[in-house]
Amino acid sequence: MTTSEATTPTAPAPPGSKASYDWSSFPWWFVGILLTILFPVYKMLTDETWADGFLFIKDGITLTFTVTIGGFFIAVIVGLFVAFGRMSKRAVPRNLAMYYIELMRGIPVLVTLFMIGLVIAPWIFEMLGIGPRTAIASKAVRATVAVGLIYAAFIAEVFRAGIESVGRGQWEAGMSLGLNRWKVFRLVVWPQAIKNVLPALGNDLIALLKDSSLVSILAVRELTQMSKLWTGRSFQFFAGFMILAAMYLTLTVSLSLALQWYERKISTP
Repeated sequence: MTTSEATTPTAPAPPGSKASYDWSSFPWWFVGILLTILFPVYKMLTDETWADGFLFIKDGITLTFTVTIGGFFIAVIVGLFVAFGRMSKRAVPRNLAMYYIELMRGIPVLVTLFMIGLVIAPWIFEMLGIGPRTAIASKAVRATVAVGLIYAAFIAEVFRAGIESVGRGQWEAGMSLGLNRWKVFRLVVWPQAIKNVLPALGNDLIALLKDSSLVSILAVRELTQMSKLWTGRSFQFFAGFMILAAMYLTLTVSLSLALQWYERKISTP
């Protein structure tokens, strides 16, 4: 293309005119989120009751992170094996994987937490001869395992979709180089699949962080349980649950923005 065929530059604005800003593209939603978070922050800085509530509730953040990170780790490991079984050509592992997926996705999360935490875990403890003190001390472990097993069913489908999104030609090209199926998967297919599933995995991590609040039914002292304890003692329900909501909102929005930044970083131009 010659210089004369190039696009004509935009004419400069006339003297005295003001440049207009497209306010429709402004992230008003983020302003709303900040205001929602800043209101409890302001109350905590100006009201001693709100400050006491925050100091009490924040002690549960360690268990919230423990349940979230531990549960997500279990979900990824178990979900990967279930995904392999789901894609197997053999009838037994394929049907077992499908049974597990439909079982976990078909039962409400609260019911599964009750079953694992209050029925299955005590039954296993009794079989192993573990005393009641150890059983009580393992409430956080029960909750973490339960959440991980629940989300493994969802993550298994994410992995399966990601692996199947890689074209069959990639397998054939790798095997034509003399690689066996495991090496083709590890060196060719998996790096492409994991890149495809990262957004979905990030969404599941955020969802798991929010659903970690459900383990409060097992008396695990994470953020939600600590908020229930404080409001039951002080009767400051509005303050307690506003602080709780602001803390969860801060965690989830921060994680969401970090995941969006990482997706843009690894995206192919």
